[in-house]
Amino acid sequence: MTKYLDVANWVRRDLFEFFKDYSNPYFNVCTNLDVTRLVAFVREQPGLKISLVLHYYALRIANEVEPFRYRLQDGQVLVYDRIHGGTTVLLPNESFAYAYFDYQDDFAKFHQEAGTAVENLRANNGPLKPTMRDDVMYFTTLPWITFTSFAHARNKGRGESIPRIVFGKFTKSEGRLLLPISVEVHHGLMDGLHVGRFLTKLEEAFASPETLIS
Repeated sequence: MTKYLDVANWVRRDLFEFFKDYSNPYFNVCTNLDVTRLVAFVREQPGLKISLVLHYYALRIANEVEPFRYRLQDGQVLVYDRIHGGTTVLLPNESFAYAYFDYQDDFAKFHQEAGTAVENLRANNGPLKPTMRDDVMYFTTLPWITFTSFAHARNKGRGESIPRIVFGKFTKSEGRLLLPISVEVHHGLMDGLHVGRFLTKLEEAFASPETLIS
């Protein structure tokens, strides 16, 4: 059940009040995660798309780390039971649009529904339809490059408290396959501790892919 956080008794109350009215209250963490076992596992499963697998894992872990489900609403903190996904999709004309899909615990159902949303958007060449809902997490993918930093375009008043995830190009290093990832969040709602938990749990899941994908 969606509810409001009791900010008055929140251990982070002072930090929330300190950061929430910043003109730029966001912080971004970029790192590399080991996806060696995950990619090898996916390549053994016919029909699986690594991009959808990455979205599934990130959404699943984000739903498990509560602050990723916090959203600002009229000066309060709304806690969603579940958050879903929105991702950029490269179109045949080399423009892009946004596809949206619900998170499903069942991986096969998620893979099918998210894949359908992406393909329908691509087949119709868009159009660009930004959403006003905030029970989502935004994704984008840059499969052409690795990166060590990232900054998002922002429009004040829209999606201000929505986490943003970016996946980059796989690289090899000392026998491992690494995925660059950017995580950008609102500092009024979480700290480096929470982003660290998210990234740690995500890499642990990548290391044992068979536990979440059957």
